[in-house]
Amino acid sequence: MSPALALGVAAAPLAVATIVGIVLRRRDGRRRDGGTLRFDAADAGSEELGSRATLVQFSTEMCARCPQVRRLLRDYATDHDGLAHVEVDLTRRPELSARYRVLQTPTTFVVDGSGAVRARFHGVPHRHALTEALAAV
Repeated sequence: MSPALALGVAAAPLAVATIVGIVLRRRDGRRRDGGTLRFDAADAGSEELGSRATLVQFSTEMCARCPQVRRLLRDYATDHDGLAHVEVDLTRRPELSARYRVLQTPTTFVVDGSGAVRARFHGVPHRHALTEALAAV
C-alpha cells in the first residue's frame, strides 16, 4: 500500500468523526418538537405540573452539564409565573429513558399543563429558545 493511500485511509474516519461532531454540537441546545409524548407528573415524584408549564430535566449522577442546566432551569422557573421545574434522575429510574426516548443527558422537556410535551432540548438549552417554547404553550 502506498503511503498516500494509507494516509487517506487513516484520515477518512477522522474527517467523518469531525463532521459528525460539528453537526451534533450545532444541534445542541436547540428546540425540537415534542411530538406526541405525554409526561406523567408521577414519574418526577410530583403530583402536579406547573399551572402554565413545567420544565422537566432528565439527568444522571455522572452528567457533567446537568448542574449547569439545573441552575439555569431553576432560575428561569422562579422568574416566570406559573412555571415549575422538576428533575428526573435516570440513574435511579433508567426505564424512563426508553419511555420518553431520552438518549443523552441533560435533556429538557417543556410540558404544558395537560402533560403534553411541547418542546424538547438536548444538552444545555439556549435561554431564548426556552422563551420561544414557552410562548408557544
